Amino acid sequence: MLVTLTTTHRPATDLGFLLHKHPEKAQAFPVAAGTAHVFYPMAAEEECTAVLLLDVDPIKLVRGKRNDAFTLGQYVNDRPYAAGSLLAVALGSVFRTALNGRCDARPELAETPIPLRVRVPALPCRGGVELAARLFEPLGWQVEATPVPLDPQVPGWGDSHYVDLRLSGELRVSAALKHLYVLIPVLDNAKHYWVSGDEVDKLLRAGDGWLADHPERELISNRYLAHRRAYVRSALAQLAESDPDELDNALVAPVVTETSEQDIPLAVQRRGSVLAALKASGARRVLDLGCGGGALLHDLIQEPSFTQIVGVDVSARALEVAARRFERLPERRRERLTLRQSALTYVDPALAGFDAAVLMEVIEHVDPSRLPALEHAVFAAARPNTVIMTTPNVAYNVRFENLPTGAFRHSDHRFEWTRSQFRQWAQGVADQHGYAVRHLPVGPEDPEVGAPTQMAVFSRTVVA
Repeated sequence: MLVTLTTTHRPATDLGFLLHKHPEKAQAFPVAAGTAHVFYPMAAEEECTAVLLLDVDPIKLVRGKRNDAFTLGQYVNDRPYAAGSLLAVALGSVFRTALNGRCDARPELAETPIPLRVRVPALPCRGGVELAARLFEPLGWQVEATPVPLDPQVPGWGDSHYVDLRLSGELRVSAALKHLYVLIPVLDNAKHYWVSGDEVDKLLRAGDGWLADHPERELISNRYLAHRRAYVRSALAQLAESDPDELDNALVAPVVTETSEQDIPLAVQRRGSVLAALKASGARRVLDLGCGGGALLHDLIQEPSFTQIVGVDVSARALEVAARRFERLPERRRERLTLRQSALTYVDPALAGFDAAVLMEVIEHVDPSRLPALEHAVFAAARPNTVIMTTPNVAYNVRFENLPTGAFRHSDHRFEWTRSQFRQWAQGVADQHGYAVRHLPVGPEDPEVGAPTQMAVFSRTVVA
């Protein structure tokens, strides 16, 4: 299995300097699964390519180990041939200094984005080429993922779950290596070793600076950590704390069905509740106020009944993340969506006349002294027929194992209300502006402290 890294930065041989591997040498490094070879098929001033080739020793790989997947797994598997966690481990071992962004002699070079091309010729991609795009494109890569046929001589058999992955973009070498280190095993959705608690630290270190912002961070965390409930919960909670623009989306709450208990992120449950309330209202033109990176917008745009969707946020960075999320959508679907930078504490005439507005986990980020301004901008000026708000139930915080006693769910929260405080505030707003309000729980209800999220649905009592 192999991966190639190419640059046209001049002098292109600086790539060897950044990787700490001399272009004029072919080097071999022992790793747990076999031998990793680094060589340069091209090393010129105008273009330079580095190759990491992992030669897997199948006997060394399985000696003294047990394969739980199937009895013949030690003898019949694709690990010597297809990129996966073995290649990721080799990347981390052979290019450890480069992956950490260290270049003591020329630190400015290590911090400089340069044009890069990456190729992984045989990569298991359980989710198809679209998943590869969803994972790499938000990070600034242009993605070309070509399915590998099961057998080129028998086209009728169709494609395998392997792809020939090609990436191009202008990034720091350390960032590129971190993306590959995390996302190669994520696309494979499998690891060759037992996943323990230290994998959370590995994920957070390699994901530093990009994972907290990634629209697929929940999927990435789940797959990287082998879907182990406690580890995923810990990683997502720490990612939320590391990103001042994120809400408390990383908190996970159990959902009990008739047949099983599933760990579904609270963010997913919340979006589902909001979507259900919007459908029940009959809204067609919808505002997502405080849309952030576009998680709810992604769900909204999947529903053809919403004919016009506007995402609003004060953060230009958040809107850039949201815009990247929707770049690959078909034009007909994308034209239903508009992104707009605006502050919710000021009247914006462009937001008037919509059927519904959503403020999902927004009000707790507003200083209490500015809440009257938000109330006026939303309920008096924009005045949609339906307003849906969600906010944390502070009483439920004691149920989250990773949340210190007395701490808010997010460092940017200005307050967190009890259920009675939220009801009192919501009723006052409804009475003042001509709305009726009803309250719904989001997430599993605890008999002592209630549900983790509280939702208010405001409906105009007089609709023009």
